[in-house]
Amino acid sequence: MSFLGRLVATTNLEQLRALGSRKILRRALSGRDLIAIGLGTMIGGGIFTTVGTAVKGAGPAVIVSYILAGLTSFFAALSYAELGSMVPIAGSAYTYAYATLGKLVAWIIGFALIFEYGISAAPVAQQFSATFQDVLRAFHIVLPASAQASNLVMGGPWWQFWRWDLLHSQYDVIAATFIILLSLLLSVGIRESATTNNFFVVLKIGALLVFIVAGIALFHAANFADFNPMGWGGLLPFGGMADYSSSAQPYGIVAIGAYVFFSYIGFDTATTTAEECRNPQRDIPVGVIGSLAIGTLLYCSTAIVLVGAVPWRSVPVKDPLVTALAPLHIPVVSWIITVGVLAGTTSVALASLLGQSRIFYVMARDKMLPKAVSLVHPRFKTPIVTTMITGVAVAFLALILPLNQLLNLVNIGTLVAFSVVCAGVLYLRAKRPEIPRAFRVPFVPLFPVLGIVLSLYLAVFGLSRMTWEWFTGALIVGLVFFFSYGFWKSDPAQIKPVEEPTGLGEEVFR
Repeated sequence: MSFLGRLVATTNLEQLRALGSRKILRRALSGRDLIAIGLGTMIGGGIFTTVGTAVKGAGPAVIVSYILAGLTSFFAALSYAELGSMVPIAGSAYTYAYATLGKLVAWIIGFALIFEYGISAAPVAQQFSATFQDVLRAFHIVLPASAQASNLVMGGPWWQFWRWDLLHSQYDVIAATFIILLSLLLSVGIRESATTNNFFVVLKIGALLVFIVAGIALFHAANFADFNPMGWGGLLPFGGMADYSSSAQPYGIVAIGAYVFFSYIGFDTATTTAEECRNPQRDIPVGVIGSLAIGTLLYCSTAIVLVGAVPWRSVPVKDPLVTALAPLHIPVVSWIITVGVLAGTTSVALASLLGQSRIFYVMARDKMLPKAVSLVHPRFKTPIVTTMITGVAVAFLALILPLNQLLNLVNIGTLVAFSVVCAGVLYLRAKRPEIPRAFRVPFVPLFPVLGIVLSLYLAVFGLSRMTWEWFTGALIVGLVFFFSYGFWKSDPAQIKPVEEPTGLGEEVFR
């Protein structure tokens, strides 16, 4: 096969459908579980921690920003649902790209999803750590200053590691330990992880509902009088925030829409567990669309109540929900919100690690990564190697680096993936219309095209130039690895399972 032919080679859809019917991983998840997994990733890391900054940057029009981000996610969700029902196999956007647009695009999407799942778990863990330490302080327990938060003293550019001052750096011990414990839970079993996630999802949704109900008592319609003080924005590329790595405040509806897009990341996590669903053709559309619909309703309701309860100029960046309810003088309400933050960050980190480990598992199975990475535990039926590699890597990042400033990198990776998924629907409708589809995107090609346009619009006009530069640099590093290993080792025509005893009882793929 020619060099160009290798780059655009695609997997066989019939083989993928047959592969998805095999019971290699434990099939224990229902549509309700997938909704909870989607909400587990969506609600927590975003709404509790970014809504304060969002209100500062858009004023009452932050509601429009949430709607814009939600609408972009909606068109992508429909495309995810169709492809997930057609190709009921783990891997999410990576698998769909490999089946439609070829090996190179699949690798790029697999690499982009690292930003969505892997990197996003680290700042969420740090938010859990900060909230947990606030609880400890209430009981007069304070960690040493060197173990409270991550702050790596580099002494120069990040790549000059020999200049790192590890002795005087600070380390977020709780965040790193938190990630390791969640990874161990994921290694034990998908049913146990899903049950734990469901419990935390109930807690954090309950906390948001308590805020919405309690906040209505403080609601003042006059707070919406100056509805759009910061303007629409989005007229020039890379607008709204000059430099994501600085302390600059994003402003304008479009820039804040790109900022709060982080809150919506995660509904597609349901598609990464396709091989662990009882009925993936039905469960995946239910999980993807259901979690997005519930999440969007909660986000818009929370934003409306927050701005109605507190004039937008007075909304603090830190703990905005707790501060908004302070005039009620009901301590138990503040504790409920705190519990919601802890539950929210736990479920987000759990679902993010779940999604990342499954994507690595599928990429290794396709020989985009070394085959040994795809080992499945004989008893727990989980991809234990990818789970623990992901956990250790994310724990290391959470331990030493303050990753909140990487939020826009998480967003750009996801927006690129959304664009490819929508393009995949258009491609398969034209090239393979005969394939059965348990769910079909309505109004094709309009809806997929809108998904592509809105995703690229938020990425180009809502994110900064620096974000694009960092993403491009990271992508170049990923492509070097691809052309060093995956390009030569992977063969989409040979993705078929073979049993091979290896002493661990896993199934491997050639």
